[in-house]
Amino acid sequence: MKKPVVAVTMGDASGIGPELIAKLLHRPETKTVAQLVLVGDPWVWASGQRIAGTAHVTRSISDWKDARNGDGTPLFLETSTVAQSDVTTGQMTAAAGAGARLALTACLDAVRRGDADAICFAPLNKQAMKKGGMDFEDELHFFADYFGVTDYFCEFNTLGTLWTSRISSHIPLADIPKYVTKDRIKAAARLTYKTLKTAGFAQPRVAVAALNPHGGDGGTCGREEIDIIEPAARELNEEGLPIQGPYPADTIFLKARDGALDSIVTMYHDQGQVAVKLMGFERGVTVAGGLPAPITTPAHGTAFDIVGQGKANAEAMTQAYLLAAKMGAARLT
Repeated sequence: MKKPVVAVTMGDASGIGPELIAKLLHRPETKTVAQLVLVGDPWVWASGQRIAGTAHVTRSISDWKDARNGDGTPLFLETSTVAQSDVTTGQMTAAAGAGARLALTACLDAVRRGDADAICFAPLNKQAMKKGGMDFEDELHFFADYFGVTDYFCEFNTLGTLWTSRISSHIPLADIPKYVTKDRIKAAARLTYKTLKTAGFAQPRVAVAALNPHGGDGGTCGREEIDIIEPAARELNEEGLPIQGPYPADTIFLKARDGALDSIVTMYHDQGQVAVKLMGFERGVTVAGGLPAPITTPAHGTAFDIVGQGKANAEAMTQAYLLAAKMGAARLT
């Protein structure tokens, strides 16, 4: 069976991304599940290998078309994105943010042309990206704008077989209530159910989290559950989607931990992120949902505080790559 082509970037050059990619390539399954194409600056790659203590053999290519004929050996498409003199290791810089965006854009171009099937990127720094010219609240909105997506899209966070999504993301906490609408809840739940089906779940078990403490305590501690969230779940059931809930946010992840749920639709960023990161920070993966192609990344950040020390854990990076490969392969069938 033909292997998917997965475009891989080293993320923010000031962070742990380059060393994570060097450790990723040390895993034997890297070569068996997909044809990896590394996109970025040679000096960044050399720095990552030096820190990780690796010396990987890659084959340089100048044209994406060569990726379809690869033999599994990691390919390196050298792209000039940022000068070494403009980067300070372990510190946020606009230059590194701009460079990360340029590398991602090269990968997005490849996906749009059909030369790559999925993208997996090492951690970015949102502040650096914005300082470097990204005029969006996060990279997901940058991706959606690039592809011209007008339907609902959102981030998924995965931990093994558990997936979470949310109806609001990188916004101030004070703005959360205005995002709690039936339309957004239904759109998020539909996309979650559909995405899990494409990821291999035969009958996804999806539930919606409540917004208020104790699920609103029957309306005595907020009415969003009664007026908005439960009606949205009921209407989804009427559409034929077996969406459960709402369940109180302080217990819904216990159901997931015990195997009763495959996915949870949360109301805001930290409602799901705190739980998932506590359950397995070193394995978490973020998936850009609702886009034309799979895009994945580790759920953690650039870890400026440990850059260059060789102790960055590459498990989440590995899981992100394996998921990108799996979802990319599904596009070929």
